Amino acid sequence: MGKLKICIVEDEDLIRITLCDELLEEGFDVVSFVNANDCLNYIENNLVDIIITDLRLPDINGLELLSKIKVKHPKIEMLVMTAYGSIDTAIEAMKIGAFNYLMKPFSTDELLVNIKKLIEFKNLRSRCETIDFTYQNKYSYDSYIGQSHFVKELKKMLQYAVNTNSPVLITGETGTGKELVANIIHYNSPRKERPFIKVSCAILPREMFESELFGHIKGAFTGAIKDRIGKLEEANGGTLFLDDVDDIPLELQVKLLRFIQEGEIQRIGSNKTIKLDIKVISATKKDLCELSEKGIFRKDLYYRLNVLPINLLPVRSRVEDVPILFEHFVKIFAKNRIKISESVFDVLKNYNWPGNIREIKNIAERTVIMTENDTIQITSLPLEIIQNSKITKYEIGSKSLNEILADLEIQLLKEALQKSNYNKTHAAKLLKIPLNTLRSKLEKYGIAD
Repeated sequence: MGKLKICIVEDEDLIRITLCDELLEEGFDVVSFVNANDCLNYIENNLVDIIITDLRLPDINGLELLSKIKVKHPKIEMLVMTAYGSIDTAIEAMKIGAFNYLMKPFSTDELLVNIKKLIEFKNLRSRCETIDFTYQNKYSYDSYIGQSHFVKELKKMLQYAVNTNSPVLITGETGTGKELVANIIHYNSPRKERPFIKVSCAILPREMFESELFGHIKGAFTGAIKDRIGKLEEANGGTLFLDDVDDIPLELQVKLLRFIQEGEIQRIGSNKTIKLDIKVISATKKDLCELSEKGIFRKDLYYRLNVLPINLLPVRSRVEDVPILFEHFVKIFAKNRIKISESVFDVLKNYNWPGNIREIKNIAERTVIMTENDTIQITSLPLEIIQNSKITKYEIGSKSLNEILADLEIQLLKEALQKSNYNKTHAAKLLKIPLNTLRSKLEKYGIAD
């Protein structure tokens, strides 16, 4: 990284020359101008990191210079210099976007301290922008993998969810990607730079639930030795994700309902009302409507959480996405060094996937580990996938008879080996074939002993 470039705008020659000399001695790259327009012309074609400007200039004032720069060059940071009688103007400059102001006359040490703080601020902001960029890429709309009609419609629904402050309820079986969808909503919304607080309602002890969500004040109960803010206050201005929302204790559901309706809470032991601005996203694998009919979940809370429902289909209901998902995870784990045989996809599409996307990821990782060459074949798949695949249900014309018979033969060979604890003699007896025939078939299909 090159020298930090600082631009000084000051019409008093002595001050301008002195500042230039001091900053040059400190190792900065320095340019200076008598008026604001010369500075504006310069930064159109040259990179500048920091501008130090007087508020009173011969052409346009420092506030106008600041406004113009912040509109066209928002990453340039600015310090303003002001005389004693212009403090109000300096404060106005900070509202527009100046980092700080320096009261004339100021020492070299005071100037360098401000520049050091400004550099630290620039570095921190740069890191935050990098993190934001990473999250926005990681949780783009396309991070929910698939090309089925369901996935296309889901992405349309996500755009509604991103642009509303109303509660969103995500439902679906375990492993369908509920938390991923919550991340997509937050990191594509106007709240993406604000906190995203996740609460797993299933793992919170019941006795700690209220304090965890709403916070408490010192002395509110035994063990409350100091004030504590809850997850709701931590999420203020941002998004709160309540995973497994069905596990919220019934006696606390009315308090959560009041927050969602009124946008305010009280910490345990306090009478003070705290106003909050939070977008609430909830997720559950259970049917909240059914739970509410049974009196296990409050109906009124269900209606408030279910303003914008998003239901995620299980993988078995969108089998056309299975090859895409499997290939996606294989590429991640194999770093693009392994190919996949088309016959593998037939087996995968005929498996039920009770663990949904999470199970596909698990199987892809295991298959990559167990594949000894550069191509994943049916024989590379875990035995339980082959055994439980509906691979025998082929439509006429989908494959040649020889290919179908080969698939079945591989499935039976693997099953016999597993049942015989990989004793080939015993496996041959189970299959009612000679031992030499078994060995020949294992070699033919590349099935490991």
